[in-house]
Amino acid sequence: MAPSCVDAPALPAAVPPHAGGAQTIAAPAARNGLGMLCVLAAFACFTLMDAVAKLLSQTYAPVQIVWIRYVFNTAILLMVFAPRLRRILPSRQPRLQIVRGAAQLCTVLLFFVAIGYIGLAEATALADLNPVLVTLGAAVFLGERLGVRRVGGIIFAFIGAMIIIRPGPGVFHPASLLALGTAVTFAAGMLLTRKLTRDNFGTSLVWSALVGLFGSSLIVPFFWTAINPADLWLMAGLGLSGALGQAFIIKGYSLGEASALAPMGYTGLIWATLWGILFFGQYPDAWTMSGALVIVGAGLYVWSRERMRTPTKPA
Repeated sequence: MAPSCVDAPALPAAVPPHAGGAQTIAAPAARNGLGMLCVLAAFACFTLMDAVAKLLSQTYAPVQIVWIRYVFNTAILLMVFAPRLRRILPSRQPRLQIVRGAAQLCTVLLFFVAIGYIGLAEATALADLNPVLVTLGAAVFLGERLGVRRVGGIIFAFIGAMIIIRPGPGVFHPASLLALGTAVTFAAGMLLTRKLTRDNFGTSLVWSALVGLFGSSLIVPFFWTAINPADLWLMAGLGLSGALGQAFIIKGYSLGEASALAPMGYTGLIWATLWGILFFGQYPDAWTMSGALVIVGAGLYVWSRERMRTPTKPA
């Protein structure tokens, strides 16, 4: 899944290359169920957006598809925040916002290029390396403690990636490296989010959208293809599914606790597999499923260690 532009949860979790994370508030256990349903719906929408992007990639360049996504995303955010725009638009950390927005743009672009060549399930599984990469990056760049158990989780996650990629003649596809790059750039965006301590949630959302729209607008003229009116409904679906995904994930994380909702991110792999089968007749092979299980297992293990290290706040 390609990430969006929501602010990242404090705990590592499989977040779509379109979500970028979400701020949370403590919630009683009774509300976690509703939060989980919202997050499940969010990942269904995000992966559906990826499937539509894969359909459009048969006709249009990934840059153009990414630009269309940001046009819809920016328009929706500007409408939502219109009454407060003058107040939330100024940033106290503009340089950090620009770098973070650029990382998210690279994430979505890399993912959309990758799914033009490999299956949705394969790309999503490789992108799901992001939780362990966030843990590794937090230790290297933010000085957080990296124990033996977390190192083991990171190693096993990369083993899972190698199972999927299967480097060697006749099997390996270069686009797999782009999906792997998605996990790297997304993790970078998540770590930058942790550094954005002086800007509020709405400011980060709007800046992410505007930076992505500006960056993609600079390069889209070089890749532009005349839009077929028959494809407009697909493009509208791309924007709508992405917007609904953002709405669901923001609502979910406002209802439930991040520690309870984090594992729901891995349901994106199930949705991606389903859309791949329905839209493209792509069934992931045994190697892909095995590697995906290793990555998910490693990610859940790292998540459990983070949960032990950061107790949930009482409601």
